[in-house]
Amino acid sequence: MNPPQKTAKPAARQAEIDESAAGQRLDNYLLGALKGVPRSHIYRLIRSGQVRVNSGRVTPKHRLKAGDRVRVPPVAVRPPSPASASGGSFAWLAQRIVFEDSRLLVLDKPAGLAVHGGTGVALGCIEALRALRPELKELELVHRLDRATSGCLLVAKRRSALRTLHALLREGRVDKRYLALVQGHWREPLADVAAPLVTKRGAGESRVRVASGGKAARSSFRLLEALGRTASLLEVSIATGRTHQIRVHAAHLGYPIAGDDRYGDREFNAAMERFGLRRMFLHSHSVAFVWPESGEAFSISVPLPQELKAVLTALGGRAPTDRAPHP
Repeated sequence: MNPPQKTAKPAARQAEIDESAAGQRLDNYLLGALKGVPRSHIYRLIRSGQVRVNSGRVTPKHRLKAGDRVRVPPVAVRPPSPASASGGSFAWLAQRIVFEDSRLLVLDKPAGLAVHGGTGVALGCIEALRALRPELKELELVHRLDRATSGCLLVAKRRSALRTLHALLREGRVDKRYLALVQGHWREPLADVAAPLVTKRGAGESRVRVASGGKAARSSFRLLEALGRTASLLEVSIATGRTHQIRVHAAHLGYPIAGDDRYGDREFNAAMERFGLRRMFLHSHSVAFVWPESGEAFSISVPLPQELKAVLTALGGRAPTDRAPHP
């Protein structure tokens, strides 16, 4: 029997932020500095005051500046097992990289895979990509997708690209579009929703609701096809990226997303299972933006997965690729 692995506990250290890390959120910086530590633990370290920036307490969303000094506390990190650390274990993930250049890669994330490790999740997309591509030292998530959502996931390969893309997201200059199957007959061709959201965090996944005084959230829903009175296929674009935003806004309008076990309708979900739906019908379909330094336009689209196309066919619908793109 092999002896148990010992944990490595480094001493507290002061890290000075250079230009390459400037503009990064504190929580994302620490995820890179404390590799292997779950995001939930990173948040606890920040909120308990064990992490300081220039000797002061800050929030996880605090954006670092060049010259800042960050106290990185001692954290016991258990070395990953050979299986979890092996890039060979994630060779299948390479087939889901749909775009890559010197700044960015785009992953067609499968439903059921978390974007990052955390409570109850040993490894997510970003940890798997780092194991698959260990030569890329600065891989960071540009944004997140729910575990049950599939489709376009942007991953920055350089700190400079991450800063640029985060700035574009904050300014609402990234066009993100989703495909969603919702309950009921959608009557309006287009509906814009500006409903603030409040997040309640507890054990397990967060719970979000529409409430005055919450964070601003804006979504736009466009009807693609009404499937009788049972369901409707929508294209959704979002101007903000709040937790569970599309799911909560759709339910708030009275059209919950098919297969959503948190905000959806139980009877509708059971009916959709009879048409072959085994997951939430929400897919990150396309992302587009313009690189501000060069004016170069970037656009990527990931087709609806086959299992979701099959559900549409069973409902008498058409594949989204049969339609002209949104103008």
